[in-house]
Amino acid sequence: MVKKGVPDWLNSSLWSSTPQNDPRHIQSASKPSTETLEETLKPEIPIQTPVPEPPSEIIEESSEQETQDPVDGPSFSPEDISRQSQILAELSKKVINMKELRRLAIQGLPDGAGIRPITWKLLLGYLPNNHELWRAELAKKRSQYELFKKELLFNPSEITRRMEKSVCNEKDKSRCEGSGLLPRSEITHGEHPLSLGKTSVWNQFFQDTEIIEQIDRDVKRTHPDMHFFSGDTSFAMSTQEALKHILIVFAKLNPGIRYVQGMNEVLAPLFYVFRNDPDEENAASAEADTFFCFVELLSGFRDHFCQQLDNSVVGIRSTITTLSQLLKEHDEELWRHLEVTTQVNPQFYAFRWITLLLTQEFNFVDSLHIWDTLLSDREGPQETLLRVCCAMLILIRRRLLAGDFTSNLKLLQNYPSTNISHLLYVADKLRVRSVG
Repeated sequence: MVKKGVPDWLNSSLWSSTPQNDPRHIQSASKPSTETLEETLKPEIPIQTPVPEPPSEIIEESSEQETQDPVDGPSFSPEDISRQSQILAELSKKVINMKELRRLAIQGLPDGAGIRPITWKLLLGYLPNNHELWRAELAKKRSQYELFKKELLFNPSEITRRMEKSVCNEKDKSRCEGSGLLPRSEITHGEHPLSLGKTSVWNQFFQDTEIIEQIDRDVKRTHPDMHFFSGDTSFAMSTQEALKHILIVFAKLNPGIRYVQGMNEVLAPLFYVFRNDPDEENAASAEADTFFCFVELLSGFRDHFCQQLDNSVVGIRSTITTLSQLLKEHDEELWRHLEVTTQVNPQFYAFRWITLLLTQEFNFVDSLHIWDTLLSDREGPQETLLRVCCAMLILIRRRLLAGDFTSNLKLLQNYPSTNISHLLYVADKLRVRSVG
């Protein structure tokens, strides 16, 4: 078989990251649209010209940035201001043109003005594109979530109290008044704490306890460097409670998947964005909005969290194989060096990249920028995610080609700082080459 030559554009110094010591900002944690492909491939930056704005060198972040929570900064480039005006104009329309919104958002959403919370809700299908339907839709969904919490976040002893109240209403109230106890004859076998029946609420409660304890541990470890998520302040603790509620409700409503370690990391960006909405009413309802958007987001990745499907055509191993094939298609030399010469199995690094949607490979602000693109792409987040992962390999190809098994594995498991605009540009160019 004739080995593919490496295209000149892959060897450009523009895509090479400079070797440097890069401490991790974050500690490691364990459907395609029906719109036309031609519309999808319309480039925002001319392919024939180099990337206009970002410098070719890696921008090294200060240690101060590593410990502070992301803040909507006041400084914007002229391009940001122009794009912000265009997005705000689109969002103010009675009926939003989703094709145009995606075109604008895929370049990255400017911080501030409440743009990202609204846009993400639209891109995830949580909000309809008809502005007049928003209030009714939000009221319905938020009410539904409160009902979920009421029904699913309960202690089985509450069942006993409800039954006692019901019995007291039907029988002689004087017999029940003051006793505080439900007569033994009124407690059904299924509601008895010692019942081992599968339908027993107590049996289910004890089974759920292990998952709830795992959720609690993981939530407390979510972004320990950010005061928004971590610490003993009342705000951080309220954030943790909200994340726990969402994950527990999700686990109970999805018994086939339940909770898988790492879901907390996928949930965190959504809650952060919605909780920081400048609209106070929306910010107050961030928990409910995050739950439904989390469900929508995971609908495209849920098979990756189902262990029984790991070896199926929709499982995580199949997705990792697709990434490997994508790299081979675009850079066979790098693919051969990684998987044949140095024998770096892509599962060693890509499993985390894919299942956690790159939330652990970049600092929080950069992750939000990447998610703008993942959620905006008409091909769907999974296809876009694989191209971004492939671009991550290409950006550091020179270092990988010079490395052995140990150095390459370390590099891939601790991905170096890079310019996100470069990364997303390369990822988009991979798509163009695939169909060109």
